[in-house]
Amino acid sequence: MESSPFAGLVVSDGARESKINDIEKWAKQSVLVGRIQCMDLRQIPKLQIGDLESNIPIVQGGMGVGISLSGLASAVANEGGIGVISTAGIGMLEPDFNRNFKEANKRALRREIKKAREMTEGVIGINIMVALSDYYDLLQVALDESADVVFLGAGLPLKIPNTLLPNRSSKTVVKVVPIVSSARATKLIFQYWGRNYNHVPDAVVIEGPLAGGHLGFKKEQLNNPDYALEKILPEVISVLKPYEESFNKSIPVIVAGGVYTGADIRKFIQSGAQGVQMATRFVATHECDASIQFKEAYVRCKEDDLIIIDSPVGLPGRAIKSRFLEKITEGTKKLIKCPWKCLKTCDFKSAPYCICAALTNAKKGQLEKGFAFAGANAYRVDTIISVKKLIETLLIEYEMVAAIGARLET
Repeated sequence: MESSPFAGLVVSDGARESKINDIEKWAKQSVLVGRIQCMDLRQIPKLQIGDLESNIPIVQGGMGVGISLSGLASAVANEGGIGVISTAGIGMLEPDFNRNFKEANKRALRREIKKAREMTEGVIGINIMVALSDYYDLLQVALDESADVVFLGAGLPLKIPNTLLPNRSSKTVVKVVPIVSSARATKLIFQYWGRNYNHVPDAVVIEGPLAGGHLGFKKEQLNNPDYALEKILPEVISVLKPYEESFNKSIPVIVAGGVYTGADIRKFIQSGAQGVQMATRFVATHECDASIQFKEAYVRCKEDDLIIIDSPVGLPGRAIKSRFLEKITEGTKKLIKCPWKCLKTCDFKSAPYCICAALTNAKKGQLEKGFAFAGANAYRVDTIISVKKLIETLLIEYEMVAAIGARLET
């Protein structure tokens, strides 16, 4: 049997990175061949959002259109993380979507939450884009179906329904977690909530420039170290401190965008985050709700296949290169008939294609008619495994890197 790099571990600062790479490889191999049957989880902290607790500090990022539904979310929740259903385009496969997209979306979301509840007793979250034209409708469904937490991104969630505020017993019905890309956005949200609602969100997700999908940065900021997640994290923590004191509550920070290994999780938790959000890693799992063709696009992609595109909704996005995107770059325009305008910021009359239709096609495996969004580390995916095996790998990596840190501190 291959010896563990964990045995007799004594490393210098200079050898840390090399040893961590060895640990990542060994942990993956150990899990895949079944050599690790149980783990000591004492090292990795739980994620506490008010009175809501997940056993591990991992949030599965919401992925539309139809990539993270009840199948993936329930599998992550069963392993102790927070499983997240994405609402973006969730009703696209409903028979009446073109005629009544709002009702189709509400029906599909309600069904996916119920299905998730049947498959898990763990924590289930709902990702809702503020930019969706039926944002408030979907938010109400999440509340009606007793979701544990809502993650609100792609816009500033300033105006909120009273049902999101604490009830007479001072308890919130659902935890509210905005997704931001800067300390400035964090401050705007918390100032507005504090002044207008005498209440503030329960946690914050910071999404950095290495994330997949639509990005909350300008193109020129994506490779600028001043906008790196490591730089934004302490700035957001500083913004939140006075609100923690004023409202007498802990406001955990969850980081996202480029978090790929257990070593990454450990690094950010050591830097002050209470949890991480990961999406790319969960695409290449058996339980992911996308087609096998979509998942295999991740397995096949190389680093130079990951490109930044101009989305029809006015934001840059990171995606896997495809013939569809090449045609768009060459000037091809797809005929769009849009009876619903699902995104507030989409100018469908001048858009070269319907992004919701393209992403739905990709979800179904029709990549010649669409494309897959992906994070900057998607090229590192080399196999499709179960959610259980993936999380086991991440936890082993975390434990072993923690051991390196302990040795260096002594």
